Order: sequence, then C-alpha cells, then structure tokens
Amino acid sequence: NIYMKTQEFKIEGMSCGHCVMSVRKAISKLDNVKIDDVQIGKAKVEYDEIKTPESVIISTIENAGYKVIG
Repeated sequence: NIYMKTQEFKIEGMSCGHCVMSVRKAISKLDNVKIDDVQIGKAKVEYDEIKTPESVIISTIENAGYKVIG
C-alpha cells in the first residue's frame, strides 16, 4: 500500500506494563493500523494515512489516558 507510513509516537504518562497493554489494546482496535512495537513512553505503528490519519491515532492514545508529545 503506497499510503502506509511508519511513525513512532512519544507518549507521556506510561509507567508500567499495564500502560503498555492499555495503549496496545486501544491502537489494536483501529482499522488500517499495524502495531510494530509499544514500550513505556512510545508506540511505533504502521498505518494507512488516508484511511486512518495521524490525528485519529493520537486521539485514540489520549482517550486511553496518555498524552502524545512531540
């Protein structure tokens, strides 16, 4: 897919494995988004920026209770 973009989101407020699972679970509900990696403080995803814009991913992470920075 030519619209696939890989991006790492820096995330504030994650402090433990539970936070990692929370963010992973929230992102996994999005269509057209593939999780590469989620660690404390960051999430790296590959997504179709036409079907699922960056703003949707950010609001999904923030709705899970964390803050995307940078």
